[in-house]
Formats: sequence, C-alpha cells, structure tokens
Amino acid sequence: MRELTIYLSAGEHELFASKSEQQLPPADGNEPMVEIVLDMEQTYQRIDGFGASFTDSAAYLMHQVIGAEQRSQLMRNLFDPKTGIGLSVLRNPMGASDYARDMYSYDDLDGEEVDPELKRFSISHDEADIIPLLQEAMTLNSDLKLMASPWSPPGWMKTSGSMIGGELKKEYYTAYSEYFVRFIQSYSAHGLPIYAVTPQNEPLYVPGHYPGMLMLPEWQADFVKNHLKPSFAKHGIRTKILCYDHNWDRPDYPLHVLEHANQEVDGVAWHWYNGNPAVQSEVRLAFPDKEVHFTEGSGGEWIPPFEPAFSNVLRTGIEILRNYGQSLVLWNMALDEHNGPTVPGFGRSTCRGIVQINQQTREVVYTLDYYALAHFSKIIRPNALRIGSSAGRSSIRNVAFRNTDHSTAVVLFNDSEKAEDVSLRLQNEELLNFRMEPKSAMSVLVRS
Repeated sequence: MRELTIYLSAGEHELFASKSEQQLPPADGNEPMVEIVLDMEQTYQRIDGFGASFTDSAAYLMHQVIGAEQRSQLMRNLFDPKTGIGLSVLRNPMGASDYARDMYSYDDLDGEEVDPELKRFSISHDEADIIPLLQEAMTLNSDLKLMASPWSPPGWMKTSGSMIGGELKKEYYTAYSEYFVRFIQSYSAHGLPIYAVTPQNEPLYVPGHYPGMLMLPEWQADFVKNHLKPSFAKHGIRTKILCYDHNWDRPDYPLHVLEHANQEVDGVAWHWYNGNPAVQSEVRLAFPDKEVHFTEGSGGEWIPPFEPAFSNVLRTGIEILRNYGQSLVLWNMALDEHNGPTVPGFGRSTCRGIVQINQQTREVVYTLDYYALAHFSKIIRPNALRIGSSAGRSSIRNVAFRNTDHSTAVVLFNDSEKAEDVSLRLQNEELLNFRMEPKSAMSVLVRS
C-alpha cells in the first residue's frame, strides 16, 4: 500500500497547500497524458539540502526586531523538519556583505595599521545576533550544514585600503589564509562546524558601493593551492573548499582553478544571475569527483509579478538539481519592508527575503521564496539520492529523489501556458493521475 503526501501551489492564494489524492483536479481525458516515469535504477548525486543566509541584516531583524515567541515560531517554521520546512544548508557572509548595517570584518584597524599576525581578530560582531540563531537552527535540525563566504578581507589586506574594491595584496595571502582558520576555529568553539568555504564571493564583480574584491582565477588557484589549503592542513581543519562562487556564464573560471589546484579544491559554487545551469553538468563532466553547490540566488522586485517570480524559483531550482546540484541556497533569510537594512550608501534595495519582517509593525510575512523552497526542502531530505525521472513532454519540469528512509520525493512544475494531464509512474506502477494548471507546482512524497 502506497501512502502519498501531496503539496500544491496553484496561485498566490494557494501556496504549498496540503492535498489528498481526492482533492487534486482530476485529469479530464481530452488531452494525452504527460507521463512522468521514476527510475530507481538510475542514480545521480546526493543532496545536502536547501536554505538561505543569515546575513547581518537578516540576523538583526530576527534576533532583535521581533519578540522571542515570534522568533521561536519562525525558526521552527524554517528549520524543523517535522513542523516546518526543514531548511538544512546555510551560507553566511564572513563579515559584511551588501546586507549589513555597517562595514565590518573580523580584524578592522584604524588608519595605516596592519595586523599580519591577526592579534586583533575577533568574531564578537557575530556573537550578538548571528551565532545565537545558528545555534538555535542546529538544535532544530541536526543535519544542518554551514557554509561561509567573504565579500571582502579586512581593508588593510587590500590594494584599495578598504573593504570596497581593490585586490588582495600578495604579501597578505598567508595572513588571509590564517584569517579563514581563525574564523573556522572561532565558530567551532561555539559548536558550529563549518562544512565549506569559498575564497571570495563573486570574484569577478567589484561593486563600488558595498564590500567586494576582484580575484582572478589564476590568483584564486594560487591562494587556494599555496596558502589556504596548506593552512587548513597545518591546523587539522577538514572544512571543504569550493571555488568560484559566481554566475553560470563563466565556467572557464572554475575550470582554470580546478586544473591548477585540483587536489586542494573540493567543488564548485554557482550563482544564477547570468548564464544557464547546464554548465554545472559541463564542469562536473570535466571533473566528476568534485561537488556541485548552488550558493546564492535572490528573488526581488526586478521580477515583480507573482507568477514569474514564483515560477523562476521552481523552474530554476529543478534545473539546478537536475544538473548535479547538492545544495540550493537562496539569499537573505529575512529583509524588512524596504528590502533592507543595507550598508550605508547602498541605495535602493530590490532583493526579497525568505520572510519579510516589518520594522514598524513587527509583522512577519512568509514570502513566495519560503513556499518555493518548501516544495523542495519539505520532502527532499539531506543525503537523499537523486533518481531518474523522465517526462513525455518538456512542459512538466521534474526532479526526483530517494530519501534515506526509502520514501520517494518528486517535485513537479507545469512550465507551459495551459493545463496538462499528468500521470506519475514508479517504474511500471501508476501512482497518481491529476491535472496541473499552468505555472502550478506540486510536491509528492511516496511511502511504501
């Protein structure tokens, strides 16, 4: 006897709604069925999970703006696998990003001072809001993995002399590798192991109004091979190193790093702001032993209407997973009613958080990104193995996993402009027939 758990999103007013088989729109029989066939014998990558980021802004809103009872409920909804959506991957900035209340690193100095021995290194900033939330998230979900990425080193390490612009000075490559070591050790002392780091967020983009830094592929290969990995080895640190951490449109970057620092790099991190997710598979084909992670994609006002915005997360999320993604991480866990706070001088923000926390009313609103992530994270659990899933027509995007408890998780999205009759099949067994409205999403968990 098969037991089916079904969640349906069919519009802005019906997001991730629990449905029984009897409540699904029946196939009308006037159109040929789109068959989705699951193949247990065809297997791909294991999944780490889904999540977002406790930026300084998000952590401040969740830890200081709302009350303890509100926060507790919100955290359960985000991280508890049973009562919430069970987010299991967090990728946090190391220091300030664009979504921070001020510019800060873990070793800020005045004037012309330098600190190559990192005597003034401190994560005290994170101890106020970020670390308590991470600890609570770990308590709610023991499978949680933490990743970290710097937007910029301390300004004194750079040619610009500040966290904005510039490049990492060659004489500080070793100090910067030790900076990573201190960060990992300090978080570990708080019971927060760091699963993976990237050397630089978006290394080919140098913003003029928030922290960032140029790091060309040859520089990154040198830094990782000759400094970062040796520092990790020296201190017995097993944190993984993921290269690149930027858009799909420049696969030449990770290919160069992997060619020149192969043994020192564990995988590649990708963003979605340019290019196509198929390049994840192309790079993996060249280096099949390396992990594939999607570490940042933000929704926002540049895709304002509901339908395209929700569709983008479902469509792109499915393709990320079908191209060997082991994680799917969006951006800010929370932003306020003005899409902030942002660093001074940033200007108007158009990003969207997983939740919105109104600083005036203290109201918490779950955005469409929350419900889109739920379609994946609620049913595809950590260490699930992707299995084959084919469709008779490309209009029904789909991806399927086998969880460690032997349940089968399937995410479907009707990417056409018309309703489709769908038949979900496990090998030769028919599991479910139903009608999918255009741009609707469905998650199905099958237990034997």
